[in-house]
Amino acid sequence: MEIPLLAQVECTDGVCGRSAFVLIDPVFDQVTNLVVKEETSPFKEYIVPVKFVTETIADTIRLSCSKADLKKMDPFIKTKFIQEKVPEIYSSYGGGMYGGSLYYMPYAIPDRTVYEKEEIQQIPPGELTVNRGTTVEATDGYVGKVDEFVVNPDTGHITYLVMREGHLWGKKDVIIPLSALAPMSDTHEDTVFLKIAKHEIESLPTFPLTRRWA
Repeated sequence: MEIPLLAQVECTDGVCGRSAFVLIDPVFDQVTNLVVKEETSPFKEYIVPVKFVTETIADTIRLSCSKADLKKMDPFIKTKFIQEKVPEIYSSYGGGMYGGSLYYMPYAIPDRTVYEKEEIQQIPPGELTVNRGTTVEATDGYVGKVDEFVVNPDTGHITYLVMREGHLWGKKDVIIPLSALAPMSDTHEDTVFLKIAKHEIESLPTFPLTRRWA
C-alpha cells in the first residue's frame, strides 16, 4: 500500500483534506499515523492512525472514518498562549518650574501583561514526522526528495521509500528498499539518510507503482 503525501484524502462521506505528513516509529521503521489537513478554513490538521487507511488509488487516500469522526481525532497543531510580563519602561521626560528652576523627571509605562500565540506540532514521544519534499542523502551527498512511502498494509512497516525529483536520474521515481535506508532514528533536520552511495542507486530495481504524477 502506498502512502502518498499531498494527496487528496477521502472519508466515507466525501473529501476531507490532503495528506500533509506521516508519523514514523523510528525503532520499528513503521508508519503509525497520517496527518490530514483540511482544505478549507480554518485548515486544521488531524492525526489519523494508519489503521484507518483502507486504500490508496490515483493520488487519493481513502479512510474508513467519516468527516465527523475525523474532527474528533487529535489535532496535529496545538495552539497555546504564553503569558509574558513586559517590564516598566522609561519612555520620555517631562518638565516644569519649581522655585525659579527648571526640572525634568522621567515617567514610565507601567508593567503590562501580553499573550503570545505559539503553535506546536503534536508528535507522539519517540516518533518522527516526515513530509513530501524531505531531503534524501546517500553516503556521498544529496540525491533527491521523499515523494511517498510504500508500507505493508497489515503491519504498517515501511517496505520502500519513493524518491523523486532533484536527483541525478531526471524526474523519474526511484524506489529505495528498506534495506538501503539508514535507521529512521538517524533522521534529523528534515533529512532521511541512506546506507548506499549515489552510484549504487543507479542499479536499484524498479517497483510497479499503481499511480504516477503528471
